[in-house]
Parts: sequence; C-alpha cells; structure tokens
Amino acid sequence: MTVPLWAEVVTGVLAVAGAAIALLGAVGLLRLRSFFERVHAPTLGATMGSWLILWANVLYFSLHDGGLTLHALILAALLSIGFPITTIFLMRAALFRARQSGAADVPPSLSAQLSDKYRRE
Repeated sequence: MTVPLWAEVVTGVLAVAGAAIALLGAVGLLRLRSFFERVHAPTLGATMGSWLILWANVLYFSLHDGGLTLHALILAALLSIGFPITTIFLMRAALFRARQSGAADVPPSLSAQLSDKYRRE
C-alpha cells in the first residue's frame, strides 16, 4: 500500500525534528561545564527526540500497513521511563561522590538538614 504525500511530509518533518532535538541534547554535553548541568540536556533531548521519531514511525507504518501500528509507542513509553530514572540514579551517585570528596559547591543532603533541625529543637 502506498503512503500519501502529505503523510510522507509529516513523517519526514517529525523524524527530522526528533533528530534535531536529539542533536541539541548531544551538543549540550559539549557546551555545559559541570556534570550536574550536562546530565539534563541529553535526557531532555533524548526523550523528546525519541518521541517525535517514534510518532513518525507510528504515522508512516499505520498508513503503510492499513491499520493502527502502536508497537513503537510501547518503546517510547519504556524510553520515557528509562531516561529519567537513569538520570536520577546518575545524579544521586555523582552527588554522593561529590559530598564524600567534600566539594564546596554541593548542597548538603536533606537528611543532614533535617537531623540538624530536630537536634536543635
């Protein structure tokens, strides 16, 4: 089955926009200085970029096959859950390591702040 021209154009725009957003996230790795700044750009770029590319996939193959194709959305959902969770674990590990090394620009842990507050009362 052939895909209409408008669908090919929309699919192309979605795929190129997704790739451009993912590229901006990758450029963020080069431009930002600290790990804590760098970790946000690729996560946001990868999440939004993958969603746009996968929506292009859904549109194209749904029209090509003649039925609704949703397998790409399962992948998008898993990626949308996986990217932020991975980022949280990386940030916590880096924050723990920075606190252990005694870096001055790292905020204290919330548990330390709460224990100081309750100790004073």
